[in-house]
Amino acid sequence: MTELVVRRLLVDLAEPFPRLWNGGDAFRTAWFNALSMSFPVGEQFFIDAVRRGLERLPAAQREAMEPELRAFIGQEATHRQVHTLFNRQLEAQGHVNRWAPRALQRIRRLEGLDARAWVAATAATEHVTALLADWMLRHPEALDGAPAGLQALWSWHAAEESEHRSSAFDLYAALGGNLLWRRRFMRLVSWHFCTDVWRQTLRNLHHDRALWKMGTWRSAWRLLLARDGLLRSSWRPWRDYFRADFHPRQHDDGQARRWLREHPEIAVPVRS
Repeated sequence: MTELVVRRLLVDLAEPFPRLWNGGDAFRTAWFNALSMSFPVGEQFFIDAVRRGLERLPAAQREAMEPELRAFIGQEATHRQVHTLFNRQLEAQGHVNRWAPRALQRIRRLEGLDARAWVAATAATEHVTALLADWMLRHPEALDGAPAGLQALWSWHAAEESEHRSSAFDLYAALGGNLLWRRRFMRLVSWHFCTDVWRQTLRNLHHDRALWKMGTWRSAWRLLLARDGLLRSSWRPWRDYFRADFHPRQHDDGQARRWLREHPEIAVPVRS
C-alpha cells in the first residue's frame, strides 16, 4: 500500500500568461500545452476506471485498497480542475483542442467492457506519465524561463504522478488482470499517446506561427532526441513494463518525493 496525500496547489491560474510562456520557446510551449489539453478528459477517465475497479473487488480487498484509491481519485480530480483552468487560458489565446474529442471517442468504445480493461488502460497510461514526470523533475531546464507559478504547476503534477504510479497497477493485479492484456494495453496506450501529443503539438505550433522555424525543431531535438532527451531516456524504463516481474515501484521516485518535501508552501496537503 502507498500512502497518498491530496494537496491544494496555491497557484493563480486566473491571471493570463504569455503565449510563449515556456521561456519564449515555441516548441516547449506547444508541447506542454498539448499535454495539458489531454489532462481533464484523461484524469476523469482514470477516476471512472478506478471507481469501476474498486466496486469489483471482494469486500476484504476493497477495504484494504480503498484508502489509497480514494486518495488517488482526489489527486486526479485536483489535476483535472487545475488543468481545466490552464486550458481556459489556451482557449482565450485561440488554441483549439483536438486531442480531447479523440480521446473521448476511444473511451466510449470501452463502454460495456470488463472493468479490468478500464483499469489496464489506466495503469498503462499512468506508467507513461510517470516516465514523463520523472524525466521532467530530473530536467528542470525543460521549464527554463517559465513563470514561477507555471513551473510549480508542472512540477507538482509530475511529483504526484510519480507518487501514485502504482495505484492502478496494483488494482489491475487485484482484479486478476493478466500479463497478456497488460502488455496489449501498454502498446495501444503508447501508440495513441505518442501520435496524439504529436498531432496536437503540431497544431499548436501552426497556431503560434512557429511550425516552420528552424529554432522550433532545434528545441524539439533537445527536448526529445538529445542524448538525455525524453525519448532516449525513457525507452528502457518504458520497456520494463512488459516484464512479467515488473512493478512500478522498482523505478526510483526520489526526485518526486524530494520536490513534495521541499515545497509544502505551494502544494498544501489537504488530506491523506
